[in-house]
Parts: sequence; C-alpha cells; structure tokens
Amino acid sequence: MAKRYVNLDGSSNIKSFADMRKWQKERRTKKKDLSYPVPRTSPDPVKLAANRSLPTVTFIGHSTFLIQLGGLHIVTDPVWANRMGFSPRLSAPGLSIDELPPIDVVLLSHAHYDHLHLASLRRLPGNFELLVPEGLGPWLTRKGFSRVREFTWWEEAAVGDVTFAFVPAKHWTRRTLWDTNSSHWGGWVLQHREDCLYFAGDSGYDPLFAQIGERYPSIRVALLPIGAYEPEWFMRDAHMSPEEAVQAFADLGAGFMVPMHYDAYHLADDTPKEALDRLHAEWTRRKLPVDQLWTMELGRTLDWSNQQQAASPTDEEMGNG
Repeated sequence: MAKRYVNLDGSSNIKSFADMRKWQKERRTKKKDLSYPVPRTSPDPVKLAANRSLPTVTFIGHSTFLIQLGGLHIVTDPVWANRMGFSPRLSAPGLSIDELPPIDVVLLSHAHYDHLHLASLRRLPGNFELLVPEGLGPWLTRKGFSRVREFTWWEEAAVGDVTFAFVPAKHWTRRTLWDTNSSHWGGWVLQHREDCLYFAGDSGYDPLFAQIGERYPSIRVALLPIGAYEPEWFMRDAHMSPEEAVQAFADLGAGFMVPMHYDAYHLADDTPKEALDRLHAEWTRRKLPVDQLWTMELGRTLDWSNQQQAASPTDEEMGNG
C-alpha cells in the first residue's frame, strides 16, 4: 500500500462530500467582481539573464517566482497555465517562459495542479535539477525528468553555494481520485551566506511557522500565500487568510514579506482585490513598518542585497500583547 502523508498535527485535510456540497451551495449565492487588474510592470529579461551575483526575486504570478541567489537561477512552483480547471487565468504571468534565463534549480512545494503544471515544467529552459517533496520523485521520473531529488521535512542539501531546506507546511495534495496525500508538501528555505529566503508554498496557519523561524532565524524575505481562503470554515486547514499570513510573518521573525497566491486563479471565493485589501488593512492595524511589506507588481524584480532589515516585530506590535 502506498504511503499516505499527514501534517505535523496528524491531520490529512480530507474534506467530506457533505462539506463540499455545502461550500458549492454557498458559492452559488455569491457574486464576485473579478475585474480588478493586478498591478504589473515590464520586466528586464536581459538584465535578469546577466545577473549571477545579486540576490533578487521576480514575481511571475501565483506561487511562481524567479529567484536569483548564489549564482543560481531558481524557479518556484512553475505554472504558466492559461486555465486552472474551468477557470481562465485572471492575470497574465509577469514574465513569459521565453523570457527566463537558463534555470539551474526548480523547487516544487507539492503536487496540486496550480503548483505543478507539467506542460510549464517541460518548457523551462536549462538543464535544471528538480528538488521535490518525498513521494513525488518516482512520478516525475516516469514523466521523463532525470535530475530529481526528493526531500523529507527538515532535510537540507546544497546546490552550488546555496543550501536548500525542505520545511513543513499545513496542507494536503492530490492529482487524481486515487493518489490523495501519496506525496508530501512543504516550503523551502534558501540560504547563501547572509542571504536567506523562505518560500512557503501553500499552507494553512499553524505553529510550524514559529518552528521554522527558530531553526532559521536569519530569514530576510518571506514569500507567503494570502489567497484562496474563503469560505474560511472550509479553507482554513489548507490556506491562510491575509491576517493569518501576517501572523505567520511575525512567527517567522522575517525581515520582509512578499504576498503571493492571490492573483492568477479563482480557486476559492475570495478575489485578488479582497485579499490585498485585507492584507494592507491588517498591516496598518498592527502598525507595522510600511517598508517591510513588498506587494510586488507582476514582473517586478527586487534586489534585497541593499535593503535594511528592520527589527523583527514584537508580539505587542503584532497585536498579540
């Protein structure tokens, strides 16, 4: 029998058919405005291709980023799909696949279709290595990828001068009716000298963020999901609300937050505008430094080498005192 994976608290996040019917019935009563244009800017592919020294992050869309660190070109959860199920993409990617430099490393957080799009993966340029959760390697090998390395939670490995650590998330996964939770899920911590970035993948809120912050106290940039949270009674175990994402940022003790997983696909009942509005309202309510929140336009590249990291927010500043 195939191994089935669970979260740190033992949960599997498998919803009942009754819960699914309740959500779909509730969903039909809502009218949502999806016309908000997510801000975007024009990328500079020539500059990106030439960079092998500065630490940068470029927002492509959803959970897809180009990260440049330690001389490596790294892509997270590569998805350039024009549709997800029956829903068309809401915002075009900030960078096309053709504009990417040769990729050295691909990081996968889990096997859900909005994080692992096989057609996008096959089109990526470069002789890249795939770093993936435990249980996903054999499937990718069968699909023709030869450079695949599996990781268990808290496992670390180096590629060049960059250390990659696979860390827990609270989520689940499935690609067919028969493979639920047959591979794991998680986030990634990337470390090169004093530069440390955390990519959360997909996760509900959980004490695991404090554990990650304790193990990796030098995280400067945290890429955290803020979308696909409504209705919260149904989504909470697998997706964070914007307010919970801010709390996860505090738990991590990170220097800067980059929101993700809100712009590209209508996976739940919330909209990109609602997610961003709630994020900024919570940031303001907690009186956090404005320059610690990087709400990146699609296609924007940020170089964090010269960014001054403010002191990590205290519990009182985060509204927990």
